[in-house]
Amino acid sequence: MANQAEKTPSPRSVIRRLPPDAVNRIAAGEVIERPAAAVKELVENALDAGAARIDIEIENGGKTRLCVTDDGCGMGPDDLLLAVERHATSKLAPGRAGDYDLTNIATMGFRGEALPSIGAAARLSITSRAVGAGDAWTLSVEGGRIDGPSPAAFGGQGTRVEVRDLFYATPARLKFLKSDQAETTAIGEAVRRLAMAREDVAFTLASSGRRMLNLPAESPGEAGRLKRLAAIMGRAFGENALAIEAARERLRVTGFAGLPTYNRGLADKQYLFVNGRPVRDKLIVGAVRAAYADFLARDRHAVVALFVDLPPAEVDVNVHPAKTEVRFREPGVVRGLLVGALRSALAEAGHRASTTTSAYALGRMTAAGATPMRPGLQRPAPANPFAPAGEVSADVFGERPAGFEGVDAPSARAEPISDPASLVDHPLGAARAQLHETYIVAQTTDGLVIVDQHAAHERLVYERMKAALAAGGVMRQGLLIPEIVELDPDGAARLERRFDEFAGFGLVMERFGDDAVMVRETPSMLGEVDIKGLVRALADDLAELGDGLALKERLEEVCSSMACHGSVRAGRRLNGDEMNALLRQMEATPHSGQCNHGRPTYVALKLADIEKLFGRR
Repeated sequence: MANQAEKTPSPRSVIRRLPPDAVNRIAAGEVIERPAAAVKELVENALDAGAARIDIEIENGGKTRLCVTDDGCGMGPDDLLLAVERHATSKLAPGRAGDYDLTNIATMGFRGEALPSIGAAARLSITSRAVGAGDAWTLSVEGGRIDGPSPAAFGGQGTRVEVRDLFYATPARLKFLKSDQAETTAIGEAVRRLAMAREDVAFTLASSGRRMLNLPAESPGEAGRLKRLAAIMGRAFGENALAIEAARERLRVTGFAGLPTYNRGLADKQYLFVNGRPVRDKLIVGAVRAAYADFLARDRHAVVALFVDLPPAEVDVNVHPAKTEVRFREPGVVRGLLVGALRSALAEAGHRASTTTSAYALGRMTAAGATPMRPGLQRPAPANPFAPAGEVSADVFGERPAGFEGVDAPSARAEPISDPASLVDHPLGAARAQLHETYIVAQTTDGLVIVDQHAAHERLVYERMKAALAAGGVMRQGLLIPEIVELDPDGAARLERRFDEFAGFGLVMERFGDDAVMVRETPSMLGEVDIKGLVRALADDLAELGDGLALKERLEEVCSSMACHGSVRAGRRLNGDEMNALLRQMEATPHSGQCNHGRPTYVALKLADIEKLFGRR
């Protein structure tokens, strides 16, 4: 008897098949972790159904009620029953052999888990009328129990899905939801992301009767997409966006990227869409960081919305239950195309700078003797799109190095220009004066331009130095005693695969055992450098972003520093010809609209805006 008792398994070791309602509640925790996830799934279903208009209503952050109504193809009674079954979907079709290809997903969703998961954790009601059908049908699911379908009143075609008391059947998850305001914000962000990718679909979002979002359908194409993005990301983005378009074989990248001077302190406005699906991927972080490395300080971030289109078989969308992550078959190719497309657009922008800079300047102006301008004339001051680096006094700079080849800037007063009229038609106009030995004022055909002479010339010198660096390669300095840098085996292997690339930047390494590398030469531009810190930073970059940025950024920082100290200083007086020479060089130099730190080199003010300041309009 004792031996028999010893063989009796403990209750914990018994394997049991869970009932369907328990399975659905577990799935609900994976797919529907908060109201925003439920809204996302329902809106994606509406898009897959061919909807041209989607209306979303929520109450109390979606906790007590959320409703999604569309004008898509709709469903009949049999389809309603199948829709609330697990792993039932209309978005996958069997092949000739009767199998289902899960690597070729062309729709927004395909799992067939959203509706049964919601029905297991909430009170779900679905009312729908199929295209061409005379009757509408409704079906309800409460805590996993199905009621219906039965005839219902529903005008037009399409589907209305209403969810009440989300997570009432799973009280533990209900406790982890955030405040109503936080959940409402999350829903708004989810809807905006979906709306950014489908400018041809109208979206509305209302919270407790208050309209939060009203986006009419736009015409498909670049103009319509930019209009939709500007409606969501702000009008300033539409005014300062560069069109992105590049293709390589069956891979295509489109979208818009903000000018370097239109930037933010957070990377929260960087959006990536893969085959129309909004995703969060570290790929875009590395690509944007690499493309804007020349133009932004380390603590500033670009604003972009990029759309990647490629064959469905080249990307795995089944990585995450909520489909917020993807895995590319060739991530290096995708990243390379993103970086190339962004850099090409930035190069084509030339000397263009952000319009928010001039708007900010106008908003800060006041009439003489008045403390703000009278209503109707005052321009609202938007948030400064770049982080000021603080005032820099002229006396902190030494004299310009002897033999420096650039714009000659003798210490002389500004001189009148012999024929300014011939220069006004240039984009940056004709120089009229110099203010405080720091700013050049130029007249254009429709306004005026104020140029920071030091920031502008710093960019010109920097671009020349980079060109020389590219033409002649990087000078190396050999180490008297090679430096051994210990790493983990994976980090050493990642570096070994890129030894040739790093050698092109002047860093010569070789493998030293399984968990170390030996550094024999370093870039001479870096002078004395923390070799161990540099190599470990490269290994970390390769692990995080798939590319080594640390060395390239350090070289560019050296170039930037040399350009800064070799440029025309604030506090130097320039004559008219010198000022115009600087303006013409800016027009001919890419990226001259911002200095090496992402701040604008000039501010353009339109004549119409100036006239408003004086009440002339």
